[in-house]
Amino acid sequence: MADRATVDEGAPARPARTRSFDVPASGRTIDIALIFGLCVAFGLVGTALVLGGSVSSFYNLPSVLIVLIGTFAVTLVSFSISELFGAFGTVFQTMLPKRFDHKLAGERCLNLAAIARDNGVLALDHVLPAIDSEPFLQRAIAMTVDGATPHQIDQVMAQEIDAVQDLRHRHASVLRRAAEVAPSMGLIGTLIGLIQLLGNLNNPSSIGPAMAVALLTTFYGAIMAYMVLAPIAAKLERNAESELLECEIYHACAMSIARQENPRLLERLLNTKLPPSERLDYYG
Repeated sequence: MADRATVDEGAPARPARTRSFDVPASGRTIDIALIFGLCVAFGLVGTALVLGGSVSSFYNLPSVLIVLIGTFAVTLVSFSISELFGAFGTVFQTMLPKRFDHKLAGERCLNLAAIARDNGVLALDHVLPAIDSEPFLQRAIAMTVDGATPHQIDQVMAQEIDAVQDLRHRHASVLRRAAEVAPSMGLIGTLIGLIQLLGNLNNPSSIGPAMAVALLTTFYGAIMAYMVLAPIAAKLERNAESELLECEIYHACAMSIARQENPRLLERLLNTKLPPSERLDYYG
């Protein structure tokens, strides 16, 4: 609790409101909704396959290759290789996203503002190690301690927010594009199968099984697009919105401290950004 001792030393009496700044790191959490939704969706489809007959009849390697490799290749035409691999890499990160607690973020900011007002901006240098779990906030406060002007802080932080949000939305765009391509590749595979089927009409007994195989690519494409890619793209966008709100809170904090504003004003400003259930009551 060395950081807390540093924070409290020489500060005016504020026993009821002074809070430890050595807060737990945000860390990561398991996205229960995402995992539960995917498990239920695939469970329903799997149950329907088992109850409907032979599960092996729903497997066809050429259909799988057309949908998977075809979707990957066509999506690559629209984006760079790094964007494509970056987007598909975030698919696994959505299952373990960063834990966003906007009320806790606001309390961090009010603690920092109170420290700066009571002990001076340079006192924040001692608490920088305590916020290493929040690199964006740490960089913003470090700029304040180093004497950057409010305009400089605003410019740098705004550009960083824009860059991060652009990357997040680009990844979501890749997945949405792949979700558009997958059903089309399924349709192409079905057309290929139908053409091959029509070329072999002299054997009527093979028409039914061949038709089923031809339709499998459409089935695979629909599963891939509407049960995996599109929902995960939406989840990425939702996580990006939560990250944006947190960055805006930290941005407002750094600007308020740099302008040497009263922390009460910062509390009112943050409450305009936070939803009603997460609004702050630091100063009452």
